[in-house]
Amino acid sequence: MRETILVLDFGGQYNQLIARRVRDLRVYAEILPYDVPLEKIKEYGPIGIIFTGGPSSVTDCGAPRCDERIFRAGIPILGICYGAQLMGQALGGSVRRAEKREYGKADIRHDTSCALFKGVDEESACWMSHTYYVDEPPPGFKTVARTPSCPVAAFCDEERKLYAVQFHPEVVHTRFGNEILKNFLYNVCGAGGGWTMENYAETAVEELKKRIGDKKVLLALSGGVDSSVCAVLINKAAGKNLTCIFVDHG
Repeated sequence: MRETILVLDFGGQYNQLIARRVRDLRVYAEILPYDVPLEKIKEYGPIGIIFTGGPSSVTDCGAPRCDERIFRAGIPILGICYGAQLMGQALGGSVRRAEKREYGKADIRHDTSCALFKGVDEESACWMSHTYYVDEPPPGFKTVARTPSCPVAAFCDEERKLYAVQFHPEVVHTRFGNEILKNFLYNVCGAGGGWTMENYAETAVEELKKRIGDKKVLLALSGGVDSSVCAVLINKAAGKNLTCIFVDHG
């Protein structure tokens, strides 16, 4: 089975970027809605899950929440920004509103004994974008990073492989962000790597061949990136059985 990281989308601006970073590290990532049930998650057989950031506050009535059975499923999880706050609150920690919204680069100190920060400098820089933060980690968790204005910039329960960071490792402004994500994928989730977009294209074509068989395919084509890529893949699978119709959007 293909190694898969599931990215649960809580509405943050960097959701696609998170998935891209994971794929660039040679592990397949797929984005799903934040409220996907555990049963559906298990169908993917993920080696890990990433909670994205989001514009909401976990203290708000009706704030986005995941299926909390996920925390007991034995799947490694990395919560980012809102995802960190969600993990903290759901498991018994406390979340507080900051006196002033923190946005921009911040100096950070890591506990390099934590698997998430292996090979990372003890002192570095990260990118913050939050109004709320976890001021007390849940029982059984320890604080593994801090900034001058955020005393709990990262926390974890390494036994259960649950990790959370208040900052954004996916953006280039976080100096060791790529290393942190790589540590989660390879040190925590046990990824073997080796996935590439070429692998994905080959798999997609084979799946299309099985689904199409010797049937005819009619494809409406706008000329945009999405429909053009779709046309190329289907053409490789269906060949002469594919008929494309150009849709003029004006």
